[in-house]
Order: sequence, then structure tokens, then C-alpha cells
Amino acid sequence: MANEDQSRIRYGEAFWRTHHEAWKNSPLNQREYCEAHGIPLKAFGNWRAKFKAEPQPPALKLLYRRGGLSHPLSQGLSQGLSHDLRPIIPAAREGRRRKFSEADKRQILQEAMRPDTCLAEVARRYGIAERVLFRWKQELTVAAPVFVSVEIADAVSPTEEYAS
Repeated sequence: MANEDQSRIRYGEAFWRTHHEAWKNSPLNQREYCEAHGIPLKAFGNWRAKFKAEPQPPALKLLYRRGGLSHPLSQGLSQGLSHDLRPIIPAAREGRRRKFSEADKRQILQEAMRPDTCLAEVARRYGIAERVLFRWKQELTVAAPVFVSVEIADAVSPTEEYAS
């Protein structure tokens, strides 16, 4: 009897964990997901809170070498990707700001200003905030003073104008 209860508990947890993972990978919000799959919103919320309270494994960190890859097989990869004309974006380090060259800023802005692209997608691709793109655009498109040519015609004094 106790075995059946444990089995039922494990099955229930596996059911909710599967739904929770599927929901995290879907574009739907919690209510829409529950309605689409016919599961109770309250129960889903309770299981979600339970899964959220579980300790999460630490995120894997990628380690980079200062000189790049030194393995002989990596040479083909680095040479094969040299035709990519995207700017080289410095990696964000904790507590430090990235510095972009003027050329990189211009290239990213040109990509963002194309009529068929979304500004948010470009910002996300390069790991920067949209407001940074707006600021770069303002900085790079500083309006130069506009000079207008003026011609002065023969002036008529106000007293002559009233006299005629």
C-alpha cells in the first residue's frame, strides 16, 4: 500500500514537472498554458512555487583563453568564420561596462535602422539595452547648425510705405 502511494506521488510530481518545463519553453503565460492543456491553474501555480523553491544547480560558466583556442582543430573553425562582418563585441564582465568602438556602434546602428528589422531584436542579439541604441543614435546624429542664405532686397522704410 505504501508503495502505491509513493508511486502515485512520484507520478504526480513527474506529471507537473513535465508541464512546468513545457510551460517555461512555451510562449504562453501561465493561465493560457493551463487553459490550453486543461489543467487546473491553482494546482499548476502550487507546483510551480514548489519547483521554484528547489535549489537550482549553478549556471555553467564558459571559460575563455586570452589567446583564443589553441587546439589544432580550432584553426579551421576560426579561419572559416573570418568572413563574418559583424562587429566583435567585447564580453561583459561582472561589474564592468563594455566599450564599443565608434565603427562598431555605427555598424550596429545601421543594422538596427534597416526597415525590416526590429530594434529590440538587434539590441538583444548584441546583449545591449534598447535605450543604449537610442542614445548612440542621438550621439551619432547630432544636428549640425543649419545656415540659411538670406537676400536683402531694397528696403522700404515704414514711413515711405504709409505714404504710398
